[in-house]
Amino acid sequence: MSPGNHLPSGWVTFMFTDIEGSTRLAQLLGPEYRPVLREHRRLLRHTLAGTDGAELLTEGDSFFIAFSDAGAALTACLTAQRALATHDWPAPDAAPRVRMGLHTGWAEPCDGEYASPEVHRAARVAAAAHGGQVLCSGSTARYAAPLPAGASLIDLGLHRLRGFDDRERLFQLVAPGLELQFPRPRTADAVAHNLPSQVTSFVGRKPERAELRRLVERHRLVTVLGAGGAGKTRLAVELATGMVEDHPDGVWFVDIAAVTDPGLVAFAVAAVLGLRPEPGRPMVDTLVEYAASRRMLILLDTCDAQPSASAELISRLLAGGGGTRVLATSRESFGLPGEVVWRIPPLSVEPRPDGAESDAVAMLLDRTMAARGGRQPAPAEAADLRRVVQRLDGLPLAIELAAARLRVLSVGQLAERLDDVLGTLDAGRDDLGPPPPEHGWTGNQQDTVDLVAASRGKAPPTPAVRAMRRSAGERHLTMQATVTWSYRTLGPRSARLLRWLAVFAGPVDLSTVEWLLDDDPLDPLSVLVDKSMIQAEPHAAGGTYRMLDPIRAYAARRLVQAGEERAARDRHLAWLAHALRRAHLGSDGRPVTLSLYALDPLAGELRAALRWCATGGSARAGLRLAGGLDQWWRERGLAREGRLWLFRLYGRMAETGEVVPEDELAAAYHMHSLHAGADGEFTEELRYSQRAEAAARQAGDAGLLARVLAGRAGPLIDMGQFAEAERVCREVIDWAHERDVVPDALLAVFSLAELLWRRGALAEAAELLGAARPVEAARPAYRGRRSVDMLLGMVALARRDLVAAHEHLLVALRSRMTHGFHRRACDTLNAIAVRCAAGGDPLTAARLFGAAEAIRASMRSTPGICGPYWLEQQAGLRRTLGDAAFDDAYGEGGELGLAEAAALALAVEHPDLGADSTRFRSTGPVGPRQLGSRTGPPPDGPPGTRLTRAARPPTAGDIS
Repeated sequence: MSPGNHLPSGWVTFMFTDIEGSTRLAQLLGPEYRPVLREHRRLLRHTLAGTDGAELLTEGDSFFIAFSDAGAALTACLTAQRALATHDWPAPDAAPRVRMGLHTGWAEPCDGEYASPEVHRAARVAAAAHGGQVLCSGSTARYAAPLPAGASLIDLGLHRLRGFDDRERLFQLVAPGLELQFPRPRTADAVAHNLPSQVTSFVGRKPERAELRRLVERHRLVTVLGAGGAGKTRLAVELATGMVEDHPDGVWFVDIAAVTDPGLVAFAVAAVLGLRPEPGRPMVDTLVEYAASRRMLILLDTCDAQPSASAELISRLLAGGGGTRVLATSRESFGLPGEVVWRIPPLSVEPRPDGAESDAVAMLLDRTMAARGGRQPAPAEAADLRRVVQRLDGLPLAIELAAARLRVLSVGQLAERLDDVLGTLDAGRDDLGPPPPEHGWTGNQQDTVDLVAASRGKAPPTPAVRAMRRSAGERHLTMQATVTWSYRTLGPRSARLLRWLAVFAGPVDLSTVEWLLDDDPLDPLSVLVDKSMIQAEPHAAGGTYRMLDPIRAYAARRLVQAGEERAARDRHLAWLAHALRRAHLGSDGRPVTLSLYALDPLAGELRAALRWCATGGSARAGLRLAGGLDQWWRERGLAREGRLWLFRLYGRMAETGEVVPEDELAAAYHMHSLHAGADGEFTEELRYSQRAEAAARQAGDAGLLARVLAGRAGPLIDMGQFAEAERVCREVIDWAHERDVVPDALLAVFSLAELLWRRGALAEAAELLGAARPVEAARPAYRGRRSVDMLLGMVALARRDLVAAHEHLLVALRSRMTHGFHRRACDTLNAIAVRCAAGGDPLTAARLFGAAEAIRASMRSTPGICGPYWLEQQAGLRRTLGDAAFDDAYGEGGELGLAEAAALALAVEHPDLGADSTRFRSTGPVGPRQLGSRTGPPPDGPPGTRLTRAARPPTAGDIS
């Protein structure tokens, strides 16, 4: 080394070095520190001896050296770092980590020293380095050519050095034998955050952001919980970006997903904060000491990768000082004192109150435009966009993946393919390479942790560990990878419960889960809720548990792979059959009036069960299930869907050769005939009615045959063969009387009454209906329809007895709405419209006609035998009001929902009772004006008086 009195002048390269963490090292080694310090000095002087460097100052663990040649200075640093790294130190913890900084500037020595700002700049460059690192300024990089063999310089960008107003471009020396990865340089302009920059816009979640911000401002630990792909990271980063100015010491993002050893969690956080290990001191202690006096927010992402280690670190950080806050994302909570758990909801799939699209649709629109080169979806695709986001349960990752599929599919095609959620969303992504780091650590930061771990005596990561790390980075490339990330953490019981719950189409309650497993599910269910794989939804009557569709699709695949699908789905079938039976029974186990509202919640489960029956299960079981919702299909406007399921089940029978008893076939064919009639397929209606008759005769069940034959009039009426239909009805009724199965022929009674009403035989129709009332009241499946009151109301309208018509029709409408018979309620709305027109209220009549027809059209339901009558009445009403007034009122009615239209009809005032009202007449022979009388002899009186009692408004006993 050149003597100190031969100092270079002109373009001088200044070199500063010191030992990082020297104070901690001295405390650790005690008396042994001095030999280490001497050995460190000896190595530096030995390696610098062959250079032209002039040693100006050696103080403690620091060197200050001046070089006339920048290249020689870099060579000296490289040689010195290699010598330090390969030296045999007394112990690994005793190895000094030396940081070195170089700067080249114009300087002249004076009295054996330099009085130049360039010296201070060089000192600041060295202060920005980390132990084992060599940094140099831009001017040194410019004058250093040629570099040492195998060496290169990495541009670390512009930095503001402490005490200097301008920015200095810093470079790092890279060469074999030197560490490669370090935290960011310790400079004055170190950014106050390392939050990842997003390449896509953040859509929606305004209420969620506001709520989460309030929690973070009030609490020191907030954990955002949610299923994989729910958008936890994106929301947390978006929130933290807006809080940088609130935390003077920064907002720091750490992705725990890539940490494959619990012992490295503290090192991961330290690497982000720019901290290096101190000799003989646990990294967590260094972190706690650093954080204690600072006001900062640490965003720990994907903590479920290392839940225990993350919890321990968070606990230590929060206990160490009051200025540090932690915002964590995870699929399960930590259970720490003071932790506030906030579950992220899926994106809203419902339109906003102002009429704008939901957040989920807005996000899909945004991503679809990007996928299609900026082209917006056509307005005609709006309905399919809503279908897609509803099918995906508003899960952000699923929406992102769905948008990518729209490069090759229309929105309608995508919506049709989402029965296979995973297959559709993950298509074409099996052979993707590792993703670019969208958020979290860079590769440099990860290697830093590996090197730090190695310096602490930990083995380098194995290929398997590195593969796991890659999978952590790729977990959001596909839905399957996302859910697998959580599934692999489940125990056997929890994993089995998740698989078996996949057979359900919607939310389930605790008793249903118990039925499914035939075991106490509380423990595994709690695990699934804690890990955000099942969503718990509390209600006043008890909680329910729901699985998002993408997770359900994954669990269903696992169910098949485990060989458990048949057992689980057969168990689901048994539960559904039990639920259908319970819908017909009261709390005491006795039959009650059927309410179709009790069947509505089972619709999704029914479809899932029927799909299984038609593809892999029992067709016979499927026919029974479909029959359990016989009236529901038609009353909900789903007759066509019901027919399609039956066709699929017939195909399954042919495929498997499964034998179905004739009585069950007859019931299915009869139901099919009724569905076809409601759907306007009259030829199919007659064909299946004939098949039902043939099967019923083979079964030899008189009651079953009566039910089937009673439906034969339906296709004849639909095809306009009224005389033949009347003949068939009379024969069936007589045949049922002979075999004492009259209740089973009730449908024939109602059909005959309609036919009699149509041809004006009102007295006979009224007498027939009077006799049918007790039969209807005794059948729980029929009495909620109030067909007797509906038809008696029609008879009363034909007689222009508005009092009787009003009372019968309102009773029928109220019962039909109460018990969910919506298609039949439309008939009653039409009838009440006729009553309003006859009673001098044409505007209400027109509104009710408009409502009834719009609702019927939405149900794809045929008007039946009354269709021509409704049209005739509407034509007369149009003549009364005039085209414009009628059309306006009719259009207003068309905007009403069924409940609104029913409320309008039920609010119609009772007709004024004049002196000649039938209400005040004494009991006697039944005449045209007596249909509405409430008085009369008991039901066992002569035939001529039975109608008067039968025509009375019902009592509570009739509908119990």
